[in-house]
Amino acid sequence: MTKTQTIRCINKDDRLNPYERITHVGGTNPDGGRWKIPQEKAIGQISRGEWQYFVGTGNNRVEVIVVTSPYGNYYLKTKSDGKEPNNLLSLPECP
Repeated sequence: MTKTQTIRCINKDDRLNPYERITHVGGTNPDGGRWKIPQEKAIGQISRGEWQYFVGTGNNRVEVIVVTSPYGNYYLKTKSDGKEPNNLLSLPECP
């Protein structure tokens, strides 16, 4: 069974550059504790079908998917929801 989690924060190589790579994603557990994992771990969990990640809540919830860059690198992004800016890259910095 696939587990689900909402991503509420990210860390990037260069926080002020919207195109820099995400290094970590994080959020809050149901018990209120925080979690944070490297992007590579999240990519593996999604690729293996172990976890499904989302950004947003309720009807504004968008799935996070793994895509491949033109250079063959894997990275995370949200499925297209027709809204800008990118909802994953616009999340606040993880503590």
